Amino acid sequence: MEEMIFAATCLFGLESQLGKEIDSLGCRRLSTIDGRVIFSGAPGDGPRCNIRLRYAERLYAVVGRFSCASFEELFCGVKSLEWEYWIGRDDAFPVSGHSVKSTLYSIPDCQAVIKKAIADRLGGVYGLVRLPETGKTYKIEFFILKDDCMMMIDLSGVALHKRGYRPVSSAAPLRETLAAGLADISRPCRDVLFWDPMCGSGTIAIEAAMQLANIAPGVNRTFISQDYPQFTAGMWKDAFDEARCLADTNACFEVRASDIDPACVDIATENCRRAGVDRWVHVFRADALGIKKEDRKATIVTNPPYGERLLTPQEAQKFYRQLGKSFSDLFPWHIYILTSDEEFERHFARKADKVRKLYNGMIKCFFYQYFRSGSDSAPKESRILRNR
Repeated sequence: MEEMIFAATCLFGLESQLGKEIDSLGCRRLSTIDGRVIFSGAPGDGPRCNIRLRYAERLYAVVGRFSCASFEELFCGVKSLEWEYWIGRDDAFPVSGHSVKSTLYSIPDCQAVIKKAIADRLGGVYGLVRLPETGKTYKIEFFILKDDCMMMIDLSGVALHKRGYRPVSSAAPLRETLAAGLADISRPCRDVLFWDPMCGSGTIAIEAAMQLANIAPGVNRTFISQDYPQFTAGMWKDAFDEARCLADTNACFEVRASDIDPACVDIATENCRRAGVDRWVHVFRADALGIKKEDRKATIVTNPPYGERLLTPQEAQKFYRQLGKSFSDLFPWHIYILTSDEEFERHFARKADKVRKLYNGMIKCFFYQYFRSGSDSAPKESRILRNR
């Protein structure tokens, strides 16, 4: 197969970053919808994207797309696809998926119809009445949006946000892919101090350091498709070798990760070691309210505790007021804060230069960005967020 169609999923709000990342790998974007980017590339791009996409949750091979408004159309559409290219006579093929704004809203019924259609197709190809499903596992994923069905095969296995450096986390951890997105939005530079003063398990600081050193997020983990004959051992070796060669182990920059909780400091320290960024990330105990400005450029990127995670809403708002008073002395340092509180600017007493809506898992959050030295105080009533 000279060209494959791939789908990469992501958290809502990270689609543009994921798309640009796919472009940078030389693949061709075909379409973008909420939470996923569809693109084409050579088979060897499957391993490359699994290893190097920072913002993707999973990578899929798209087997086919078709319209269906009934279960009969779903069955016929699925059966018409060339499943034998992927699935051998002994291989297992569990089915899962989602349906959004479709007449085919019953997930269990969709699963049953799709499973039967694939089994009928493969049974006819291999001359079997019953498929043993004792070999490799190919995880089938369907996504039906407004009666348009996309059939895919999972190429990642364990979700891509699980880099492997965080087996133990602090309370309410931030997903690695979102942390990478926050770091990217803040535009980290090697000559600018990057600091997360409420670091928790250190995820934001680690992801920033990995970007600054160009360390691929998946270089130290495995993927389910490493066992698929469609992606040869040579493809995987080339992809891993390419990623390791691109890492700049001699890069010079400073990242700080501090937290008031000594348990978080211990966890973040160990996570930095596992991620291979401990030479750049200085982890230490400190109160975020006691930060003092230094005579250098710096960027603060942090995810403070908020009402839906660790504190009550009232406690979180009180803390934001304290944070606003403390951080007011840090400007013109750039400050980026993620929280679920839509009234954060009022509590922080400063209007953000830009606000971006993102999702931490299923929690809607807002990334408040302060990067202009002339940022003025917030009005009495919270303004409408400009780029929801």
